[in-house]
Amino acid sequence: MAELDADLDRIIPSSVLPPFWAKLVVGFVSLVCFARSYDGDFVFDDSEAIINNKDLRAETPLGDLWHHDFWGSRLSSNTSHKSYRPLTVLTFRINYYLSGGFHPMSFHVINILLHGGISVLMVDVFSVLLGGLQYTSRGRRLNLAPRSSLLAALLFATHPVHTECVAGVVGRADLLGALFFLLSFLGYCKAFRESNKERTHSTFWVLLSILLGAVAMLCKEQGITVLGLNAVFDILVIGKLNVLEMVQKVLHKDKSLENIGMLRNGGLLFRMTLLASGGAGVLYMRWKIMGTGPPAFTEVDNPASFADSMLVRAINYNYYYSLNAWLLLCPWWLCFDWSMGCVPLIKSAGDWRVTAPAALWLCLIGLICQALCSEDNHKRRILTLGLGFLIIPFLPASNLFFRVGFVVAERVLYLPSAGFCMLLTFGFGALSKHTKKKKLIAGVVLGILFINILRCMIRSGEWRNEEELFRSALSVCPLNAKVHYNVGKNLADKGHQTAAVRYYRQAVRLNPKYVHAMNNLGNILKERNELQEAEELLSLAVQIQPDFAAAWMNLGIVQNSLKRFEAAEQSYRTAIKHRRKYPDCYYNLGRLYADLNRHVDALNAWRNATVLKPEHSLAWNNMIILLDNTGNLAQAEAVGREALELIPNDHSLMFSLANVLGKSQKYKESEALFLKAIKAHPNAASYHGNLAVLYHRWGHLSLAKKHYEISLQLDPTASGTKENYGLLRRKLEQMQKKDV
Repeated sequence: MAELDADLDRIIPSSVLPPFWAKLVVGFVSLVCFARSYDGDFVFDDSEAIINNKDLRAETPLGDLWHHDFWGSRLSSNTSHKSYRPLTVLTFRINYYLSGGFHPMSFHVINILLHGGISVLMVDVFSVLLGGLQYTSRGRRLNLAPRSSLLAALLFATHPVHTECVAGVVGRADLLGALFFLLSFLGYCKAFRESNKERTHSTFWVLLSILLGAVAMLCKEQGITVLGLNAVFDILVIGKLNVLEMVQKVLHKDKSLENIGMLRNGGLLFRMTLLASGGAGVLYMRWKIMGTGPPAFTEVDNPASFADSMLVRAINYNYYYSLNAWLLLCPWWLCFDWSMGCVPLIKSAGDWRVTAPAALWLCLIGLICQALCSEDNHKRRILTLGLGFLIIPFLPASNLFFRVGFVVAERVLYLPSAGFCMLLTFGFGALSKHTKKKKLIAGVVLGILFINILRCMIRSGEWRNEEELFRSALSVCPLNAKVHYNVGKNLADKGHQTAAVRYYRQAVRLNPKYVHAMNNLGNILKERNELQEAEELLSLAVQIQPDFAAAWMNLGIVQNSLKRFEAAEQSYRTAIKHRRKYPDCYYNLGRLYADLNRHVDALNAWRNATVLKPEHSLAWNNMIILLDNTGNLAQAEAVGREALELIPNDHSLMFSLANVLGKSQKYKESEALFLKAIKAHPNAASYHGNLAVLYHRWGHLSLAKKHYEISLQLDPTASGTKENYGLLRRKLEQMQKKDV
């Protein structure tokens, strides 16, 4: 049994040590932590990655997944984020197919189960990292650290920083990446099942490990870093290389360097060559697939990377590292987004926050010194592997090799947290060894696990819907403009415009260049008829971002309302220039032309809208109504029939076509459409009123009277219906007098 396990003897009870029970406990606890999120909504990035992602739908060819990014955009596009995760998107597509649509429960359940499976696998991974790799004569791997591997796995399973990955459906990329990362590592360990008999390895398992690493990368970019961890593990555990001794021999020009010969005989160089060449090949293919190079992020995404001074960049990057370390150490202040002013830049050495990276590096240097200089081989191995697991998977998010699109992201800590849990377990073992208060340490461990479970459950509840998620961030990141923007957007979607305006204004105040907040605020002000301020905001938005098509269109709507028709037309045209396939903009352009009595231009604009979006009901309706009003009944009827073929259940189209058919004296067909529209929307006063007019013309006066009365009950203020009803009553009275 490993030395660390002996130190934890009084902390972990022996009754849960059998492998099956250990894994069962870890799996159960991991499910309990995040079970509250099982019936949550799609929140935050889920909208773009799932609901608005056409790659999930059956009509999109499966082959397109290999040419699109995580969000469904073509990788060759300049606007693509280059997040290439086709296998993750494939699981979303399968989820969508099996659940029969966008039902979030099935998506959440899969995420929770994935985390449970990963936590169970962690028991095996930690048993190797903490206890070493040893097989029986039958090739069965021994668990030499049952207590410490169980504790580390429990710490991992219950860490609150994982909530974003588990409770947010988009976090499946990190979960799948971690799953294949661990499988790759365990596969690499299997390459040495016969090493007890002779210093050999299985090339098959090494190659399979590289393949699983590539699969992990196709789920999440971090996955490829498993090859680095495998290399460190091979050097330290299989090769038993003492780095400090090696450095000393080199410095003293010791010609013997026995270790080098031993490692070469053991096949280490061959395995390192396989890992390096495999990793380089996979990365090269990944780079080729990206097409146009790295993604283009903005300053608000990662302000430190845009700083002019290299010193300022270095200080802030290190401050970001310290924030990540703090989230691992004290995961109480969690936020769905850490950008847009949440973490202000450190611009001078006088900023007190520079103490945080100093403290971080002090701790890291201390651990590294212990990992290199300790005379205890067991301690040296655990600390080195723990630091390796902590640092290596984090490297893609470190800004060292390329700019990333975030300041801090809790999701990227999913794998590095395993290294943290390993180091924490080692720390508890060291404390237990050097103190007699074993029960106190056991109480601390249980307390940490209980608090973590409680925090996971609370945080999972916050991820169940956007309102709670966004509001939870206000206390953590009050300076984050995106937090205020999302709270405002959520309120606006629920119809609370006054409250939404307040949060949008705060978002613009915190970030005066936040064009999306300006656009949404301008929209609300437009609806509230505060047109002057709306125009100012939208004009500023397009000035800051000239290719912001949505803001150009909304500016055109405001200018149209202000009777500035030429400016409105120019704004619509600019929007279409920046987004050629923009059906809503063509629709609004058609409305402008209709107001100007440019009927042919209006019809052409609406036709463009329906070509780009065949289900654009408003554009179809406006074409029917305009043709009806201009006396082109035959053309209006043709357009109406075409529209209903494409959107057969749209009651507004039924109503418009029924009006046309009634005027064309096709009463029976018109009646059928009116009744169908009323069945779909029984409380529409105009539907009953126009059906009454049809019956009035047709001579079915009793039915006309019935529907006039229903219409007036629904809308007593309808003057046209009142007038027609009065005419009908007089006619009925005259008929009664004649009968008498």
